[in-house]
Amino acid sequence: MRVAVCSEYGEPEVVRIDERPSPTLEPGQVRVRVGAAAVNFPDVLVVADKYQVSVPTPFVPGSEFAGVVEEVAGDVSGLAVGDRVSGTGIVGAFAEEVAAKAASLKRIPDGVDHRTAAAFGVAHRTAYHTLRSVARLQPGETLVVLGAGGGVGLAAVQLGAVLGATVVAVASSSDKLEVAASYGAKHLVDHRSGDLRALLKDAVPEGADVVVDPVGGDLSEPALRSLRRGGRFITVGYASGSIPRIPLNLVLVKGIRIQGFQFQDLDPDEYRRGEDELVELLVSGRAVPHIGAVYSLEGVVDALRLVGDGRAIGKVVIELQQT
Repeated sequence: MRVAVCSEYGEPEVVRIDERPSPTLEPGQVRVRVGAAAVNFPDVLVVADKYQVSVPTPFVPGSEFAGVVEEVAGDVSGLAVGDRVSGTGIVGAFAEEVAAKAASLKRIPDGVDHRTAAAFGVAHRTAYHTLRSVARLQPGETLVVLGAGGGVGLAAVQLGAVLGATVVAVASSSDKLEVAASYGAKHLVDHRSGDLRALLKDAVPEGADVVVDPVGGDLSEPALRSLRRGGRFITVGYASGSIPRIPLNLVLVKGIRIQGFQFQDLDPDEYRRGEDELVELLVSGRAVPHIGAVYSLEGVVDALRLVGDGRAIGKVVIELQQT
C-alpha cells in the first residue's frame, strides 16, 4: 500500500510517499481501506516535532480518516467487513490502509461521503463541545470567533449560528470572511485591516458574550477586551505559533471567565449528548464541513503546507479512493 512517511522532523517537505505492506491486526483492531483523510494543523506540528506529544520517526502522519472496513480481528464484535467508518488518532491516517482499534471508530451515517466524514470529526467536534459544554453558548448571545477561516474556526462560526448566536467572524482575508458569511457570520472583521480592538469595538459596541480562540498570539488580548462584563473566553489552540500573555487585571476588572478546551475534561454524559446532536446536524445538512481543497496522496506536502501557512479555508482533504 502507499503511505506518506515522515522519516525526520522538519517542514512539510520532509514527508515522502513510500510503499509498505498492509498493516497486520492486533486484538481489538480492524483494517480500514481509507477513502479520504483530512489535514489538521496539529499534523504539521507533529511532523515538525512541535506538538505536545512527540512521535518517534519514522511514522505515517495524519490524524483523521474515513473509509471501509476490510478485515476484522477475531475478537471484534459490532463491526464487519464492508462497514463505513471514520476515526481519529495522533498519526497514521495518510495511508491507503489503517489498522485501528474498533472501539475508537464511528459509523458513517448513510448519505455522508468519505470526504465529508473525514473532514467533519476533529473540527466540528472541537467547535461544538467548546460552544455547548464549555462556553455554554445561549441563543441571542454574541460570539466572536478568531481564525474564522480555519477548520475549527469556520466550524465554530457555523455551529454558533445554528445555536442561535450572533457570530462575529475574525479572519485574515476577505476570501475567508466571505466563506464565514456564507455559514452564518453576521459581522466580518479582517484583523489585518487595522487595530483589532477598535475593529471589534465597532462591530460589537456593547461587547461580546463569548470568544472562541484557536489562534492565540497577538489576537487574543484585543479579543478578550471585546468581552462584556462576565464574558467567557475559551482558548482552543495556538495556530499562530505564539502563546499569548493575558494581563490578569482585565480578567479581574471585567469578571471574565477564561477556560481551556480539552476533550478529556468533558462530562461523559455531556459528551454523548453532543455527539448525538452533531450526528443529527450532519445528517440533516445543518452542519457540514467546508472543504476548501482536495489533494491526492502525492500532494500531501502541498496539503500540509497549505494548512501550516494558514492559507487553507475550512478543511483540506487528501482523497485516497474514489467514493
